[in-house]
Amino acid sequence: MYYEQSSDKRKSKNDDTETINRTIRLFDIIAALLAIVISTPVTLIIAFLIKLDDPKGPIFFKQQRIGKNQRPFYMYKFRSMHVDAEAKLEALLAENEMEGHMFKMKNDPRITKIGRFIRKTSLDEFPQFLNILKGDMSFVGPRPPLEREVANYTEYDLKRLAVTPGCTGLWQVSGRNTLTFEQMVELDLKYIRERSMWLNIKILCATFKEFAGKGM
Repeated sequence: MYYEQSSDKRKSKNDDTETINRTIRLFDIIAALLAIVISTPVTLIIAFLIKLDDPKGPIFFKQQRIGKNQRPFYMYKFRSMHVDAEAKLEALLAENEMEGHMFKMKNDPRITKIGRFIRKTSLDEFPQFLNILKGDMSFVGPRPPLEREVANYTEYDLKRLAVTPGCTGLWQVSGRNTLTFEQMVELDLKYIRERSMWLNIKILCATFKEFAGKGM
Protein backbone atom coordinates (compact mmCIF):
# COMPACT_ATOMS: atom_id res chain seq x y z
CA MET A 1 0.00 0.00 0.00
CA TYR A 2 2.79 2.46 0.95
CA TYR A 3 4.69 1.62 -2.24
CA GLU A 4 1.57 2.25 -4.34
CA GLN A 5 0.96 5.61 -2.64
CA SER A 6 4.59 6.66 -3.18
CA SER A 7 4.41 5.58 -6.80
CA ASP A 8 1.19 7.57 -7.32
CA LYS A 9 2.76 10.68 -5.77
CA ARG A 10 5.82 10.41 -8.04
CA LYS A 11 3.61 9.97 -11.09
CA SER A 12 1.49 12.96 -10.10
CA LYS A 13 4.60 15.09 -9.58
CA ASN A 14 6.02 14.02 -12.95
CA ASP A 15 2.71 14.85 -14.63
CA ASP A 16 2.71 18.30 -13.00
CA THR A 17 6.30 18.91 -14.12
CA GLU A 18 5.47 17.88 -17.69
CA THR A 19 2.46 20.21 -17.72
CA ILE A 20 4.60 23.09 -16.47
CA ASN A 21 7.26 22.34 -19.11
CA ARG A 22 4.70 22.31 -21.93
CA THR A 23 3.01 25.50 -20.75
CA ILE A 24 6.31 27.35 -20.47
CA ARG A 25 7.48 26.07 -23.87
CA LEU A 26 4.27 27.21 -25.56
CA PHE A 27 4.58 30.64 -23.95
CA ASP A 28 8.25 30.86 -25.02
CA ILE A 29 7.47 30.10 -28.66
CA ILE A 30 4.62 32.60 -28.94
CA ALA A 31 6.39 35.34 -26.97
CA ALA A 32 9.68 34.87 -28.87
CA LEU A 33 7.93 35.17 -32.25
CA LEU A 34 6.18 38.35 -31.12
CA ALA A 35 9.41 39.75 -29.67
CA ILE A 36 11.31 39.14 -32.91
CA VAL A 37 8.65 40.95 -34.96
CA ILE A 38 8.33 43.89 -32.55
CA SER A 39 12.08 44.32 -32.07
CA THR A 40 12.97 44.19 -35.80
CA PRO A 41 13.32 48.01 -36.24
CA VAL A 42 15.54 48.25 -33.14
CA THR A 43 17.54 45.23 -34.31
CA LEU A 44 18.27 46.88 -37.66
CA ILE A 45 19.39 50.11 -35.98
CA ILE A 46 21.70 48.24 -33.58
CA ALA A 47 23.19 46.23 -36.45
CA PHE A 48 23.93 49.46 -38.34
CA LEU A 49 25.54 51.09 -35.27
CA ILE A 50 27.72 48.05 -34.57
CA LYS A 51 29.04 48.13 -38.14
CA LEU A 52 29.52 51.89 -37.95
CA ASP A 53 31.51 51.54 -34.73
CA ASP A 54 33.64 48.61 -35.94
CA PRO A 55 33.20 47.92 -39.69
CA LYS A 56 35.57 44.93 -39.77
CA GLY A 57 33.84 42.91 -37.08
CA PRO A 58 30.65 40.81 -37.29
CA ILE A 59 27.27 42.06 -36.07
CA PHE A 60 26.50 38.97 -34.03
CA PHE A 61 28.56 37.10 -31.47
CA LYS A 62 28.02 33.44 -30.71
CA GLN A 63 29.53 31.64 -27.74
CA GLN A 64 29.23 28.06 -26.60
CA ARG A 65 27.33 27.74 -23.34
CA ILE A 66 26.21 24.79 -21.26
CA GLY A 67 22.48 24.19 -21.13
CA LYS A 68 20.01 21.75 -19.62
CA ASN A 69 21.59 18.48 -18.46
CA GLN A 70 25.04 19.83 -19.40
CA ARG A 71 24.24 19.93 -23.12
CA PRO A 72 26.35 22.52 -24.99
CA PHE A 73 24.74 25.03 -27.37
CA TYR A 74 25.64 28.31 -29.06
CA MET A 75 24.14 31.41 -27.46
CA TYR A 76 23.67 34.48 -29.66
CA LYS A 77 24.19 38.13 -28.80
CA PHE A 78 24.85 41.39 -30.57
CA ARG A 79 28.62 41.84 -30.57
CA SER A 80 29.52 44.33 -27.85
CA MET A 81 33.27 43.66 -27.69
CA HIS A 82 36.24 43.97 -30.01
CA VAL A 83 36.87 40.91 -32.18
CA ASP A 84 39.93 39.84 -30.14
CA ALA A 85 38.08 39.99 -26.79
CA GLU A 86 38.35 36.26 -26.01
CA ALA A 87 42.11 36.29 -26.62
CA LYS A 88 42.52 39.16 -24.15
CA LEU A 89 40.48 37.54 -21.37
CA GLU A 90 43.37 35.62 -19.80
CA ALA A 91 45.28 38.85 -19.17
CA LEU A 92 42.25 40.38 -17.41
CA LEU A 93 41.31 37.50 -15.09
CA ALA A 94 43.17 39.14 -12.19
CA GLU A 95 40.76 42.10 -12.51
CA ASN A 96 37.67 39.93 -12.02
CA GLU A 97 35.13 41.69 -9.76
CA MET A 98 32.92 38.63 -9.27
CA GLU A 99 33.41 35.92 -6.67
CA GLY A 100 33.36 32.31 -7.84
CA HIS A 101 33.62 31.05 -11.42
CA MET A 102 32.16 33.99 -13.39
CA PHE A 103 34.06 36.92 -14.88
CA LYS A 104 32.80 40.49 -14.63
CA MET A 105 34.76 43.73 -14.94
CA LYS A 106 33.11 47.16 -14.64
CA ASN A 107 35.40 49.03 -17.03
CA ASP A 108 36.26 46.15 -19.34
CA PRO A 109 38.59 47.59 -22.05
CA ARG A 110 37.39 44.99 -24.56
CA ILE A 111 33.93 46.58 -24.85
CA THR A 112 33.22 48.84 -27.84
CA LYS A 113 31.53 52.25 -27.64
CA ILE A 114 28.15 51.00 -28.88
CA GLY A 115 28.76 47.85 -26.83
CA ARG A 116 28.65 49.81 -23.58
CA PHE A 117 25.23 51.18 -24.46
CA ILE A 118 23.63 47.92 -25.60
CA ARG A 119 25.04 46.11 -22.58
CA LYS A 120 23.78 48.73 -20.14
CA THR A 121 20.31 48.51 -21.67
CA SER A 122 20.47 44.71 -22.24
CA LEU A 123 19.78 45.26 -25.96
CA ASP A 124 22.74 43.00 -26.74
CA GLU A 125 20.62 40.04 -25.65
CA PHE A 126 17.85 40.49 -28.24
CA PRO A 127 19.30 37.77 -30.54
CA GLN A 128 18.62 35.26 -27.77
CA PHE A 129 15.01 35.24 -28.95
CA LEU A 130 16.37 32.87 -31.62
CA ASN A 131 17.81 30.62 -28.90
CA ILE A 132 14.38 30.53 -27.29
CA LEU A 133 12.68 29.53 -30.55
CA LYS A 134 15.23 26.73 -31.01
CA GLY A 135 14.53 25.48 -27.49
CA ASP A 136 18.09 25.98 -26.23
CA MET A 137 16.89 28.69 -23.87
CA SER A 138 13.74 29.91 -22.17
CA PHE A 139 12.69 33.44 -21.27
CA VAL A 140 13.22 32.54 -17.60
CA GLY A 141 15.75 30.16 -16.10
CA PRO A 142 19.26 29.91 -14.65
CA ARG A 143 21.99 31.82 -16.46
CA PRO A 144 23.73 29.50 -19.01
CA PRO A 145 27.37 29.12 -17.91
CA LEU A 146 30.54 28.78 -19.95
CA GLU A 147 32.26 25.41 -20.24
CA ARG A 148 35.27 26.69 -18.26
CA GLU A 149 32.92 27.72 -15.45
CA VAL A 150 31.20 24.33 -15.33
CA ALA A 151 34.60 22.63 -15.16
CA ASN A 152 34.92 24.11 -11.65
CA TYR A 153 31.41 23.21 -10.50
CA THR A 154 30.78 20.91 -7.56
CA GLU A 155 28.09 18.22 -7.75
CA TYR A 156 25.83 20.62 -5.87
CA ASP A 157 26.47 23.45 -8.37
CA LEU A 158 25.58 21.14 -11.28
CA LYS A 159 22.01 20.92 -9.99
CA ARG A 160 21.35 24.38 -11.45
CA LEU A 161 21.65 22.79 -14.91
CA ALA A 162 18.56 20.60 -14.38
CA VAL A 163 16.28 22.95 -16.35
CA THR A 164 16.49 24.98 -19.56
CA PRO A 165 18.61 28.12 -19.03
CA GLY A 166 17.00 31.53 -19.43
CA CYS A 167 17.55 35.09 -20.65
CA THR A 168 16.55 36.30 -17.19
CA GLY A 169 15.97 34.63 -13.86
CA LEU A 170 15.61 34.91 -10.13
CA TRP A 171 19.31 35.77 -9.79
CA GLN A 172 19.11 38.63 -12.27
CA VAL A 173 16.22 40.33 -10.45
CA SER A 174 17.60 39.69 -6.94
CA GLY A 175 20.84 41.62 -7.05
CA ARG A 176 22.73 40.20 -10.03
CA ASN A 177 26.37 41.38 -9.85
CA THR A 178 26.13 42.24 -6.15
CA LEU A 179 25.62 38.56 -5.28
CA THR A 180 28.24 35.86 -4.90
CA PHE A 181 28.35 32.73 -7.04
CA GLU A 182 27.10 30.67 -4.11
CA GLN A 183 24.11 33.00 -3.68
CA MET A 184 23.36 32.71 -7.39
CA VAL A 185 23.34 28.91 -7.14
CA GLU A 186 20.94 29.01 -4.18
CA LEU A 187 18.57 31.33 -6.06
CA ASP A 188 18.69 29.09 -9.14
CA LEU A 189 17.88 26.01 -7.06
CA LYS A 190 15.05 27.90 -5.36
CA TYR A 191 13.69 28.75 -8.81
CA ILE A 192 13.91 25.11 -9.92
CA ARG A 193 12.03 23.94 -6.83
CA GLU A 194 9.27 26.53 -7.23
CA ARG A 195 9.23 26.73 -11.05
CA SER A 196 5.83 27.61 -12.52
CA MET A 197 4.32 29.79 -15.22
CA TRP A 198 3.14 32.24 -12.56
CA LEU A 199 6.66 32.55 -11.11
CA ASN A 200 8.03 33.11 -14.62
CA ILE A 201 5.55 35.92 -15.20
CA LYS A 202 6.54 37.61 -11.93
CA ILE A 203 10.25 37.37 -12.86
CA LEU A 204 9.54 38.75 -16.35
CA CYS A 205 7.60 41.68 -14.84
CA ALA A 206 10.50 42.40 -12.46
CA THR A 207 12.93 42.19 -15.39
CA PHE A 208 10.85 44.59 -17.49
CA LYS A 209 10.67 47.01 -14.57
CA GLU A 210 14.46 46.92 -14.26
CA PHE A 211 14.83 47.23 -18.04
CA ALA A 212 12.52 50.28 -18.10
CA GLY A 213 14.51 51.78 -15.23
CA LYS A 214 17.58 51.84 -17.46
CA GLY A 215 15.93 54.42 -19.63
CA MET A 216 14.27 52.22 -22.23
